[in-house]
Amino acid sequence: MSKPVESTNAPVATTAGKKYVLRLFVAGDEPNSKKARENLTQLCETHLQGEYEVEIVDVLEDFEAALKSNVLLTPALIVVAPKPTTIFGNLNDTDKVLGALRLSGGKS
Repeated sequence: MSKPVESTNAPVATTAGKKYVLRLFVAGDEPNSKKARENLTQLCETHLQGEYEVEIVDVLEDFEAALKSNVLLTPALIVVAPKPTTIFGNLNDTDKVLGALRLSGGKS
């Protein structure tokens, strides 16, 4: 499904022992949804160092789950834990996503 992520010289943010529970809402294989999945995979492997759990919800298959989570726009990443927040878009701005995750190295 995803390509292996090559190592990078970018600074690694610290998770401080937190377990991240992430739910990504996508619309099938639409370009922005596909890019969001790729960006999330790379971000998790690079910055969360195994301290995460990801659930992918395809709204074309389970629209009710999106409604229950108040998601009307995709792609949308809901951070369920440790601190709930929602991020919209294809997650290409790594600094913004890290800031939303409250990880060092990110900007809010």
